Amino acid sequence: MRDDQELRSASRRLALQFALIILGLFIALGVVVYTVVAAGQAEAAKRVLEDASMVDSTHDAPRNLLVTVVMPQGRDSSPNMPDGLPDEAALQSVIANGGSVSGTVEAGGQRYLVETDVRHGKVVQIAYGLGEQQEELNRLVVALVISGLIATVAAAGIGLLLARRSIRPLADALGLQRRFVADAGHELRTPLTLLSTRAQLLRRQVAGGAASEAEVRAGLDEIVDDSRALGEIVQDLLTAADPRQTAESEGVDLGEVTRAVARSAQPSAAERGLRIEVETAQDAVVTGAPVSLRRMVVALLDNALDHAVSRVRLTVTVARDRVELVVRDDGPGFSAGTEARAFERFATARDAQPADDRPRHYGLGLALVSEVVSRHGGTVAAVNAAEGGAVVTVRLPRAD
Repeated sequence: MRDDQELRSASRRLALQFALIILGLFIALGVVVYTVVAAGQAEAAKRVLEDASMVDSTHDAPRNLLVTVVMPQGRDSSPNMPDGLPDEAALQSVIANGGSVSGTVEAGGQRYLVETDVRHGKVVQIAYGLGEQQEELNRLVVALVISGLIATVAAAGIGLLLARRSIRPLADALGLQRRFVADAGHELRTPLTLLSTRAQLLRRQVAGGAASEAEVRAGLDEIVDDSRALGEIVQDLLTAADPRQTAESEGVDLGEVTRAVARSAQPSAAERGLRIEVETAQDAVVTGAPVSLRRMVVALLDNALDHAVSRVRLTVTVARDRVELVVRDDGPGFSAGTEARAFERFATARDAQPADDRPRHYGLGLALVSEVVSRHGGTVAAVNAAEGGAVVTVRLPRAD
């Protein structure tokens, strides 16, 4: 859950950054487009006034030009001249000093490009309205803003999708690393405890002088076997943590594995006042990785011992096409409706007995069991026994 939250947060940040970059580029592009269009309009307006250089009469002027002619006989202006035109200051300057005066004038709520000069003894002022050009610029700005918003939203969506796809492998790798650390801590705890217990028992026997040479040799052999099993578990964890690797499969007698695991756990269970009972059928052979199957049985037994009151029973039976391992304990059992959640990592539920209000933590054990069973093509289920206690049943395909 935490990894998913971190993934979503990182994806949103990358998507926001990508959208801001696209927005910045679009703004820069919009400024360039606006500047180019505005400069082109200004140049076009100047060319219009240059083309009207021969106009010296209001009757000869095109409809898009407003003309004012000052003659000795008087003044003549185009009809519908807006307030603010003609530009009296420019007219008086040319009348007094001659030459030519150009500029812009605000008249009637619109900007005009105005040029005043002397033509054929007359002072002529021509005004070209820039309203249409301004409207075009306004439409361009609106189009750029709408396009920018659409591009930003699209960039955010695409960026979020690409960010999630890009980060997902990293998140998976991080999750795999965390799972490996948690699995290693859980899986190595039991073998190390058994190894320590055997070493302590052997030391007590040797220190008391009651151990024979055969007993010492047997104790050392058990310690060597536990050390070898510990190395195999580490290798199996490394194989399970790397999706590119696969463990070699072979025929494994699940009954023998169950008996071996029970023998290894007997000293530890005896110290806690618990009894382990084992009943196995002959030829309970499945195809799989021996170390993984041993880890599965160890996790099932550890879970049962953690919650048992007095005893744990392991039963291996054989059907025509499957091998079934059943682990029973006489503990409080599972809470109603939470049996399936027992196979989730670090699941927590209330015990089935009302008097016991302590939450029952399942940790990683049963979750690892579910993963091993799934890799071997089997199924696992957890229920409460009618007489009390928990029952976990593993079914694996029987080897041909």
